Amino acid sequence: MPRTSKAEAELQMDEPVMEGRYAQVGPYTVGYETVKQDLDPAPLFRGLPDDRCQCPHWGQVLTGKLVFRYADHDEVFHAGDAYYGAPGHLPLVFAGTEIVEFSPTAELNATMAVVAGNLEGARS
Repeated sequence: MPRTSKAEAELQMDEPVMEGRYAQVGPYTVGYETVKQDLDPAPLFRGLPDDRCQCPHWGQVLTGKLVFRYADHDEVFHAGDAYYGAPGHLPLVFAGTEIVEFSPTAELNATMAVVAGNLEGARS
């Protein structure tokens, strides 16, 4: 059976705001993310349909709080909560939050290509 752990997942993001370790397990990417500072990444999703994340995510909040903002409502998740983030959300994360998240790799890669381009533009 395919498996991974946080210690084995590749460190792909180590920024002042967030650390992300990721591994592919079957057709899914498992993400272990630690938020170091409050973060509203909404501008990074510009260019996607409705300027919102279109990738579904399943996960668990290990510590802290995570908010998914939809066009008509917000969903708030706290430590211990398992969650599903449907396409069409914008995340809002807070310092001290740790999550483990499962996302279909193809959809995640398409989303992250747009996010990476927006992040590069913001750094310029």
